Amino acid sequence: MTAIPTVVHVMRHGEVHNPEKILYGRLPDYHLSERGRAQAARVAEWLASRDVSYVVASPLERAQETAAPIAAAHGLAVSTDPELIESENIFEGQRVSPGDGALRDPRNWWHLRNPRTPSWGEPYSHIAERMKRAVYRAREAAAGHEAVCVSHQLPVETLRRAMTDRPLHHFPTRRMCNLASVTSFYFHDGDCVGWGYSELAGQ
Repeated sequence: MTAIPTVVHVMRHGEVHNPEKILYGRLPDYHLSERGRAQAARVAEWLASRDVSYVVASPLERAQETAAPIAAAHGLAVSTDPELIESENIFEGQRVSPGDGALRDPRNWWHLRNPRTPSWGEPYSHIAERMKRAVYRAREAAAGHEAVCVSHQLPVETLRRAMTDRPLHHFPTRRMCNLASVTSFYFHDGDCVGWGYSELAGQ
């Protein structure tokens, strides 16, 4: 029998309106900025010619808003998968820029003791497992066609590392997952046979 080819595009949401510059994590009511909406629209325009039959997003507003124009271009509704959600982080709701906010407080340094897990948030292994489950559900939903999953930076980076057998721990500055970027996984039946990375909206 001929293998059924399916593509699952895993997208990071667009830019978020965040004037307080906090780590918003899973907090509600963080929406796309004007630039973020434009990024989502550009990716939707590029994907309009693709054979997309399923669009699914994290339950957070910024992911849903990024997915909306992609789904609309194909006459689809946006499905929601809670396993595409942002990773948990002990510093959620705080400023964490270098030399600023929570990271300057010695009482918080204990949370930084083990970057390989990491000790400040959801274990990389947990993120990888749930993201892979979400991607394989999307593959099944779009069998023979293409799916789009909209998620968040760390989950997408962790997924790519898991799917390509790379170490899950990494330096945040070395992530290959810019705003509105698309990481595509190519499947023949249930086997992932390749992947690619695109910044379709520019930066």
